[in-house]
Amino acid sequence: MQIESRTIFRQELVMVVDASESHRRQVEHALMSFYRIATFASTSEALAALQKSPPGAIVIAKGAVTSEALDFVAMVRRDHALSAIPVVLIGPGDDPGIRKAAMECGASSFLAKPYRRSVLIGAISKEINKAIEHRWEKLPTLHRNALVGTMDIFNSVSDVIENGEPIAYSAVTDACGPLIEAVGTGEFRTILSEVRGHDNFSYAHSLGVATLLLLFGYTIGLKGDDLSLLGSGGLLHDVGKMSIPYDVLNKVGALSPAELEQMKGHVAVTTSYLEKCSDLPKNIHLIGNQHHERLNGTGYPIGLKGSELNELARMSAIVDVFCALSDRRPYKSALDSENALQVMTNSMTAALDQQLLALFREMLLDTGR
Repeated sequence: MQIESRTIFRQELVMVVDASESHRRQVEHALMSFYRIATFASTSEALAALQKSPPGAIVIAKGAVTSEALDFVAMVRRDHALSAIPVVLIGPGDDPGIRKAAMECGASSFLAKPYRRSVLIGAISKEINKAIEHRWEKLPTLHRNALVGTMDIFNSVSDVIENGEPIAYSAVTDACGPLIEAVGTGEFRTILSEVRGHDNFSYAHSLGVATLLLLFGYTIGLKGDDLSLLGSGGLLHDVGKMSIPYDVLNKVGALSPAELEQMKGHVAVTTSYLEKCSDLPKNIHLIGNQHHERLNGTGYPIGLKGSELNELARMSAIVDVFCALSDRRPYKSALDSENALQVMTNSMTAALDQQLLALFREMLLDTGR
């Protein structure tokens, strides 16, 4: 039994309005792993669609920021049913006058070309998640820093992947520091609770994996740098999924053979990217490359089995499967912890290390997870 962690939290629709087909496609490509996208060449087309299916956010890039674009934003703001929809307006340059006009007509954010992919994603995600992240500001410092720090570093990865740049290990470990402290002091439940429902589902899944890997590490007595490795490895283990289109990553129902191969290909993309980061410890590469391997050889990408999988690979597989089962998914409800563990024990007996799984179960019971 192979569990694929296509984690789902919300399926937000983002409307892209731009007369330029090439830029519409550029924006669609940048956002496709995070949202469903509907594109429109004109504000009149977009307005008709708005009345039928209000989106989670609107992106407007009309080349020059014309009165038509500004009037469209103002019209959205005047409509009671649409007024709360975030609007991101993209302009050809950072002209202070245009920026002021954009904000005065009701735009939530103004971006100037050229912009980085993460800036666009961040602007949309920030608005959609405003209510969730507003709660974070009221959390105790440790919880807030764990959530904000790991989210920022995760979002920045999209830029460095797109540009072929490495990410510094020190930046990742710094971001994971508050999370490591929260797990060590037993204060991690609030972090897991607060990230549920966050718009960036890939981040939420990765944070869950990082948290439970850290808890696993504490349980078996790991300390110091070994814990930093587990937290960082969990946060980075699925970065290759940023290359997978939303419709595949979030498909309702079974994947086709071609889609399944595309999904499995995220491991190779993850491995390829992590190899560019020369200062990452070897075991972070191992977590990214082997968390889908199984003891009976039924996993991927290589089909390793038995003694070919060390303890870290076995731990990573258990945590990733547990998170996949206990997160909400498009074709089933989330399983509670006990039922998820039963599936792992009864249906994956030969695939997962049952001794480590028993320890994992005991760990969750002890922490009330």
